[in-house]
Amino acid sequence: MKRITVLLAEDHMVVREGLRTLLEAEGDIDVVGEAETGRQAVEMTRKLLPAVVVMDIAMPLLNGLEATRQIRKAAPGTRVLILSAHSDDEYVEQVAALGAAGYLIKQTSAHILSRAIREVHKGNTFFGPNITKRLHLQTRPRSTQGGPSQKKVGGLSSREVEVLQLIAEGKANKQTAVELGISAKTVEKHRARLMRKLNIHDTAGLTRYAITAGIIENSVQLTIA
Repeated sequence: MKRITVLLAEDHMVVREGLRTLLEAEGDIDVVGEAETGRQAVEMTRKLLPAVVVMDIAMPLLNGLEATRQIRKAAPGTRVLILSAHSDDEYVEQVAALGAAGYLIKQTSAHILSRAIREVHKGNTFFGPNITKRLHLQTRPRSTQGGPSQKKVGGLSSREVEVLQLIAEGKANKQTAVELGISAKTVEKHRARLMRKLNIHDTAGLTRYAITAGIIENSVQLTIA
């Protein structure tokens, strides 16, 4: 039997270790890598081409939603299964619009998680019972025109979303430049473009916007005025 290759994208080591132990106890699942940031998840997916990525939303440096978008573009054959502590309607809508294969909350049992991995690997979708109910109740004509995720971030490019997240996480221009492999001058240009597009004129405003758009969590940045 061919084993299902899985990449775990989760920033908490103890959670990753627990997930690895649970999944590798299954006879048909092989955890081939672990990523602790969204950016690392994208890079490892390009390199390893796992069958399934189990992705948390609240990831540092690059959030799970943007990481999912980039993975879907870079590795179309890889299926993304969201495993998050959040079950907010906005997150569910964004995940569905991005083309993730499934969404589970972290209270899910190991049995359901392994079943979800098998289902998405077959090409099916798998959403937890509560999530499925919400999706059926929602009418989302917006998703055929780019989905709520694009509206939530004001038409920003992927690179602009990356820069916005790093700004909101408190990274200086030089730190952002190193993280993205670009010059500090280019970061400054992206920052200026963000402020112009969003009609926001300071870092605190950009951070508040990032929280509202679901790019970072409230707990990430605690020093907003």
